[in-house]
Amino acid sequence: MTKTDEIDASSAPLMEHLIELRTRIMWCLLAFTVAMVFSFLIAAPIFEFLRHPLCKAIAAYGNGKCELIMIGLQDGFMVNVSISMMGGLVLAFPIISYQLWRFVAPGLYKTERGAFLPFLIASPGMFLLGAAFAYYIVIPMAFLFFLKYQELGTLTDGTAVGSTIAFQGSVVSYLQLTIKFIVAFGLCFQLPVLLTLMGKAGLVSSRGLSKTRKYAIVGILVVAGVVTPPDVTSQIILFAVIYPLYEVSIFLVRRAEKQTEARMRAEGTWVDIPEDDEDPKA
Repeated sequence: MTKTDEIDASSAPLMEHLIELRTRIMWCLLAFTVAMVFSFLIAAPIFEFLRHPLCKAIAAYGNGKCELIMIGLQDGFMVNVSISMMGGLVLAFPIISYQLWRFVAPGLYKTERGAFLPFLIASPGMFLLGAAFAYYIVIPMAFLFFLKYQELGTLTDGTAVGSTIAFQGSVVSYLQLTIKFIVAFGLCFQLPVLLTLMGKAGLVSSRGLSKTRKYAIVGILVVAGVVTPPDVTSQIILFAVIYPLYEVSIFLVRRAEKQTEARMRAEGTWVDIPEDDEDPKA
């Protein structure tokens, strides 16, 4: 075989992978487009569902009606587009995950496929759990916090400032804020899935995660300050949720390491590596 023939033979698998990747991407785009169009057609009930936490907070606070206004001429259309994109991503996510699995599965061993598949299933579940936590718990508390500051206090003569102010928020601003809460908590709930998968791949260890707790705390505080609105309540709630998930991740990574060690010992391929120091919390 000549050198040219060797190059052609080596490039054939690459072309097959690129064709396979193109096919999977096309299926993902098709699923997203169909789901987005379907979400656009039912944008009104989806918006009512997203508006419910605000109405609940206003009713609990007893200040005004649950009304949102459109400031720009294009606001109504942009709201429908935003809802359709979010709904399209959520509805198409199972198909996107399946296409990802179909692309990577042929290159994995049977044991690797068995290890990867549970994480592929757990990822959307954890995202929905985080989104539900934000929708039912965090968002109503945050809105009550914001509504409280509609009362601006009293003047020196005793006149109440803001007693006649009614809340009429922008529909675009409200939708952006609500989606930001839902997406932020949904993504943060991916932490155990991500770290456990990285632990199985050998990229992180439970011992390393335990030793970097103090850096993790700082990082979580920074993330909480960036992805949530500038109120202390939602930031504290996000930190109080993410940090226990970090500890859960350490436990899951440690259990995965023990399972890997037990399997390798049974196969006779385990090598004991001495550790210089032990983690006091390990």
